[in-house]
Order: sequence, then structure tokens, then C-alpha cells
Amino acid sequence: MKNVFASRWGIIVVGAVIGVLAPLLQKLGNPGNMGICVACFERDVAGGLGLHRAEVVQYLRPEIMGFVLGAFVSALLAGDFKPRSGSGPIARFVLGMCAMIGALVFLGCPWRAILRLAGGDGNALFGLLGLAAGVGIGTLFFRGGYNLGRTHTQSWGVGLFMPILPAGLLLLMCIFPQIPGEPQSGVLFYSVKGPGSQHAALAVSLIVGLAVGALAQRSRFCTMGALRDLILFNHWHLFSGFLALLVVAWITNLILGQFNPGFVGQPVAHTQSFWNFSGMLVAGLAFALAGGCPGRQLFMSGEGDGDAGIFVVGMITGAAFAHNFSLASSPAGIGPHGMAAVIVCFIACLYIGFTNLRKA
Repeated sequence: MKNVFASRWGIIVVGAVIGVLAPLLQKLGNPGNMGICVACFERDVAGGLGLHRAEVVQYLRPEIMGFVLGAFVSALLAGDFKPRSGSGPIARFVLGMCAMIGALVFLGCPWRAILRLAGGDGNALFGLLGLAAGVGIGTLFFRGGYNLGRTHTQSWGVGLFMPILPAGLLLLMCIFPQIPGEPQSGVLFYSVKGPGSQHAALAVSLIVGLAVGALAQRSRFCTMGALRDLILFNHWHLFSGFLALLVVAWITNLILGQFNPGFVGQPVAHTQSFWNFSGMLVAGLAFALAGGCPGRQLFMSGEGDGDAGIFVVGMITGAAFAHNFSLASSPAGIGPHGMAAVIVCFIACLYIGFTNLRKA
């Protein structure tokens, strides 16, 4: 059967659906301009598991689990579940860490950069420019023969690791549910203030995550891929979904009264333009070298891609580092060691890029 979601109109519809659901999640309780943010939500997951102790960002976001499980079910039904791994695992782990640190300097992943702009946050323009610049640098490596090596077929048992992990986290949330006003429930941590305490109902978040995961898996929706294909090949297919997400999210925010244009006082954002640009430049380069934006990495991990799973684990580890070592930004500005972290991560990405150039 033809995959209609992979067509031009299919990916536009998927982008539009996400553009409606993300602002609705914000309206139903998620933080401002953060209806969906893969980087921020993975940071919250790291906090919920106690990997960092920043009390304002600790919550096992059901959307993340839904993304993986929705993609898994969709891949199973479509015959796309194909366990594989073995392509530069250590490099992918480091790229995941660098991507997360860069994203937390900016305060958002590519999805949130689009949603911040759709909500009126002018600071997101610098993040999106940095993202495009980072992906642009990545395309130079692609032209030079960059390759992390071949993947190899794995057993179903190995491929099921990533789908089992979010299922286990959902089970933990059921065993240790949030207790109003309490920062800890059993082995899990829950924010009682700040962005981590702002969330839609668990069932709503999970259903949206499952739907987005399934749709994105079928359509191959990817913000990094959209920029890469546009720069490398002048292909507008994926970028059509990118634009649909931006436009529909903006219209939805207008309808819901959530559009507040400006630079100052935007939710969970800072106005240091150079570091907004630089943080996303590093993140964009890391996404390009790893082969997908953070959302796409989650969806691929649901398809049995162990390399994507390693990148996801690297991002969660990077979130722990970012908050344990004061690398992440806050509304007050870049963290005490954020500047050094951006430089180190950029050098690490360049090292991975140059050391994996292969002759055709």
C-alpha cells in the first residue's frame, strides 16, 4: 500500500497536525512556547530519573515515551521495524551530548525554535539561523565524504531495547505517581515549580506523543533533514513540513491567544543573541553529523535503529552534564560555563567530522 504520508501533501499535513497539537499541549498545561520540545523534554526526563538535581526541570515527559512507542507500532504495522546498529556508536553518543548542550544553551531543540517563533519569540530567529548554519557546515562534510560507517542487522531482541525503555518509564510513573506538592515519589523526581511542574495530563500527553510518533515515522518528518535537503539538493519536500509546522502553529497560537510578539520576557528564553545563534549552530552541526534532528532520532530508535538510540542516550547524558556543571542557560542568560561548553562541543563535532571523511 502506498505511504500517503511520505508524499508532499502528506508531510505538509503531518507538519500541520504537529502545528496544532503543540500549541494545544501548551494550552493544556505544558510550558509557554514549549508544547513540544524534544531536547527540553529529554532534559526533564533526565531530571525525573535523578541524573541531575535541577529542581525546576524534573518530570518524565510522556510525550517522549509516546514518540518512541508510536513510531514502534507504526513501524511494526508498516514492516519498517528493522533492528540495526554499529555505525560509529561512540561518535554518536558524543554527538548526542554536544547536541543537547548546544540546545540547552539556546533553550530548545529545532522543534521548539519553530514553536517559539510561532509564539512570537523573536529570539528564536537567531536560533534558527544558527541551526541553518550548523546544518550548512554539516553539508560541507557530506560533500567531503563524511561517513560513520556501515550499520549491521541485529536481532529483534536488540532492536526492542529502545521501545522497552519508554514502556518501562511509563510503568515507573504508574508505580510512583506524582504526589501533589512533593518533589519525590519513590525513585522518581517531580518538579513542584518551574517548567518541570507545568504539564498537560499524563493521558493527553501520551496520546499526543503516540500520534506524533506514528505520523512522523510514516512521513520521515525531520527538521534537520529539511534544511540539509534544501541546502544540498534544493529539495523542498521535507521543508514543506517544516513550513507547515511554523505557519499552522502561528495560526493556532493566534486563535488560542498565545501569540505574544517580542524579544524580552518570553517564556523560558534569554536575549543573548550571539549565544542563541552559537548554541544552535553546535546543535545543528551535531544533528547533521548524526543524521537526524532529536525528534527523528527518537522515531528511528522506535524503528529498531540502535545508532539513533545511542544518540538519544547521549542527549539525555548531555542534559545531566549541562545541569550538573552549570552549562545550561536560563531566562537570566547563558550559564556560567556555557560559553566554554559551546566552544568545546563545536571542536568535538569538527573532530568527528574531519576524522570520518572517507574517499568515495
